[in-house]
Amino acid sequence: MLKRALLPAALLLLSTHVFASPAEDSRAHFQSIASGDVVQLMQNYAEQAQFNWVGGPIDGLYAGKTAINTVWSKFTQTQGTQKVSVEKLEESLNPKGATVTANVFFEGKAKIKVRYVLTWREGKIISETWQIDPQLNFN
Repeated sequence: MLKRALLPAALLLLSTHVFASPAEDSRAHFQSIASGDVVQLMQNYAEQAQFNWVGGPIDGLYAGKTAINTVWSKFTQTQGTQKVSVEKLEESLNPKGATVTANVFFEGKAKIKVRYVLTWREGKIISETWQIDPQLNFN
């Protein structure tokens, strides 16, 4: 009888660990960028995702997973393995999706300060903005 009573609680506990919040998914996304793991990174995107890279040599609007994969492959090959710092991460949620904003600092071959905006629907990135911002302050 005790086992039967504990089963719903155990399932609830497991389900909270299986489904990450958009904020947690965003942190994992930033870490995938820093590690250079493009295969893992690309798993976060919806098929028709859009990526708006503002500033720097890769500046442009990229639509669809193929174009986004090309950009990340180029970036990670150039930048190498990086250290990542995330500050001022904020998450806005409603039943249709979530928007996550953050200041992100990537330290690899170059040091890049980014104002990040990610829009998530059904656990996938549908829109991403990478705004290079040299004026961001990091602790």
